[in-house]
Amino acid sequence: MCGLSGEINHDGQPADAHAVERMTQALAPRGPDGSGVVVRGPVALGHRRLKIIDLSEKAQQPMIDPELGITLVFNGCIYNYPQLRKELKDLGYRFFSDGDTEVIIKAWKAWGQACVERFKGMFAFVLHERDTGRTVMARDRFGIKPLYLAQKGKRLRFASTLPALLATGDVDTRIDPVGLHHYMSFHAVVPPPHTLLQGVKKFPPATLRIYEANGTFRDRVYWTADMTRHAEDARLTANDWRDQVLQALREAVKRRMVADVPVGVLLSGGVDSSLIVGLLAEMGQKDLMTFSVGFEAANGEQGDEFVYSDLIANHYGTNHHQIFVPHTRLMEALPPTIAAMSEPMVSYDNVGFFLLSQEVSKHVKVVQSGQGADEIFAGYHWYPPLQNTSDPVDTYAQAFFDRSHETLKTQLNGAYMADVDVSRSLVEAHFAQPGAATAVDKALRLDSQIMLADDPVKRVDNMTMAWGLEARVPFLDHDLVELAGRIPPEHKLSQGGKGVLKEAARLVIPSEVIDRKKGYFPVPALKYIQGPYLEMVRETLTNQAARDRGLYNKTYLDGLFADPTNRLTPLRGSELWQVAVLEMWMQSHGL
Repeated sequence: MCGLSGEINHDGQPADAHAVERMTQALAPRGPDGSGVVVRGPVALGHRRLKIIDLSEKAQQPMIDPELGITLVFNGCIYNYPQLRKELKDLGYRFFSDGDTEVIIKAWKAWGQACVERFKGMFAFVLHERDTGRTVMARDRFGIKPLYLAQKGKRLRFASTLPALLATGDVDTRIDPVGLHHYMSFHAVVPPPHTLLQGVKKFPPATLRIYEANGTFRDRVYWTADMTRHAEDARLTANDWRDQVLQALREAVKRRMVADVPVGVLLSGGVDSSLIVGLLAEMGQKDLMTFSVGFEAANGEQGDEFVYSDLIANHYGTNHHQIFVPHTRLMEALPPTIAAMSEPMVSYDNVGFFLLSQEVSKHVKVVQSGQGADEIFAGYHWYPPLQNTSDPVDTYAQAFFDRSHETLKTQLNGAYMADVDVSRSLVEAHFAQPGAATAVDKALRLDSQIMLADDPVKRVDNMTMAWGLEARVPFLDHDLVELAGRIPPEHKLSQGGKGVLKEAARLVIPSEVIDRKKGYFPVPALKYIQGPYLEMVRETLTNQAARDRGLYNKTYLDGLFADPTNRLTPLRGSELWQVAVLEMWMQSHGL
């Protein structure tokens, strides 16, 4: 829901209203229903609105509360805002609107830093206090809603997307070797505070930051994933865990129906999205709209899973929309898909979500989606090998990393190469933190706190918001995640992964979508780069802009061009696609 931007000058200089207007305009696809900029001396806040809750102009942003002296820009949704609103009214607060935005303002005034712990939802917000000159920033527990920063001297700019910051034209766009190392090694996951650019930082999830008027700030991490077992959990059986998971997921799905507009579902045909549909049907949801996308086959690999999504749609009688993408449309969609990325992302399903969102946005403004279940309930193939390993870091890296530090040295040109193996060091540091007893727990914590925010969640946010569509992810309800953290790994790893979730699903949906082979969002043409796709990436990686940048070793590129089909990473991703996406992204933004 929406996009935010702004500038704060901590030296007292007037904020550049034109710069904030440019950032706000760049966010127009995220919020096609309204726009606003407020300028007060050294502070300027901008907002683009997607009307989901309180469709009236009373909920317009930036929202100003003159009585409390607070101005707010906010992106996201606080699902429990009706309950919080009642609490705040009981405390004597008066409301002039009916949505969740004003609840944040009052909650900050009433509860201070503790307010974020009360929020059940997804959010990034920036709040300015008139009387103290303080600025408060916060991001939700899983980084579902993005926030980027660009600091230059005493001037701080921020926006919901990185390209919005670039629209000001005053950003250090040199490549950050640390961010590049993560992109090339950590499967394109670039953890905060880094991005690919030296002049842009990423605000971390689960963090609240308070800037004083002079620019000094302090951070508070208000939530972390807890993977420790409780003493009373030892007596719980597999069925007990199953029942608790199902109840928590019911509540998570129900919470995400709060809206003043219809809510649909992105239905892949996998167990996760199918379970969401099943639970909504169980709750009595009528005329539910569901949406699936599939691609033309390539290199003998099927490009859709319609048989399973159709099964669920027919079983529950949903108003189902099936989108088939031939090669010609896929080629046409790649440039705008790349341009819609806040940061380069290599997963093939970016273009799938982009095209799916384009179609979905014609029918609804809000959808629920199944992202997060694999990272929370151990659905990926790299978790089982961690059960009996003597070297968890190495086992994880062997399965997840696209290449080693030593290999990367032979592929990047020297000026862009980080001095040390920052990606492996990051995994080592996370695995060494207390609160996760087993190697599986350590990997699940890392993936749910780092990988999830900067791969699947970012992908869905970027591609849906490119079409003014809000995606909600019930598997990232923090109550559900905290429950999952307590479940012993063996219950999650059973049945080929997500065992406890599959057992919960058996009580709701047909077994055919549960016992099938695990599927991914297949886009074969981008995995096996041939014909016009090969020519497209060759041109991108050899044109003048690419030669001037000189990111990659020429011998390495020549090897990829010679054998693109068989040069795959351990996660079965195309090496050529990975290096091409980065260059395409840079060129699409004039870098």
